[in-house]
Amino acid sequence: MKNDPISMTLIGKDGKPRSGVQDAIMKGIGVQRPLVLAYIKRLRKKHPDATTAQLAAIVERDYLRVVTGSGAAVGGTAAVPAVGTGIALGLSIAATLGFLEASALYAQSLAELHGIAIDDPDRSRVLVMGIMMGDEGSSMIAGLTSQAAGRGGGPIQGWAKSFGASRSTSIYSAMQRTMQKKFLRKIIGTQAASTIGRLVPFGVGAAIGGVGNRYMAKRVIENAAVAFAGIPTVAPSSLPLDDPRVIDAEIVED
Repeated sequence: MKNDPISMTLIGKDGKPRSGVQDAIMKGIGVQRPLVLAYIKRLRKKHPDATTAQLAAIVERDYLRVVTGSGAAVGGTAAVPAVGTGIALGLSIAATLGFLEASALYAQSLAELHGIAIDDPDRSRVLVMGIMMGDEGSSMIAGLTSQAAGRGGGPIQGWAKSFGASRSTSIYSAMQRTMQKKFLRKIIGTQAASTIGRLVPFGVGAAIGGVGNRYMAKRVIENAAVAFAGIPTVAPSSLPLDDPRVIDAEIVED
């Protein structure tokens, strides 16, 4: 798959992700906290009697719906005669970034509902990378924060609680640099395969795109369950939704 148009679009001749691709991916997972709080505020307004645990379930439902729908929509473009491979490829890469943004919003929303407020962009990216990388991300974060003192290679239950601790932002900047290389390789490899599926013609790509995105989202949800295991959700009244930084934004929710 080294010389296919997708790999050539994402990866340079040196075998490394192109700088523009790297920047776009890291920006995609860096959803800012005001947008996260705006989303939760809207959910609270629509579901005033919901507990934070119930809100977390709604966040999960929204996440699955958004990524499944976008994957199917982009996959369907391959069945339209007027849409060439180049356009479909561009749309598919855009869908990849959309998947990353949705995953970041999902992960950071769960953090807020569990009382973990993350203002620092580097810290939020490390959280999102850790969740999306699964066991590997969990183990890396455990080691980097000395949470597991280097013992064990499996997932560390409830590792997200370390993000609520008072630590220097420089620590998270260093963690981001350490994790970013492996994260980019993992995401680009996974998404390149998914993009090829979306480009299958005659409408088959729509099915592959939707199912593929749903599968990847399910893995993210499983990883998040490990990250937040044993961490209680906060009372709805404790959510900082009156923070003046919360922006008035239209967050799509079915």
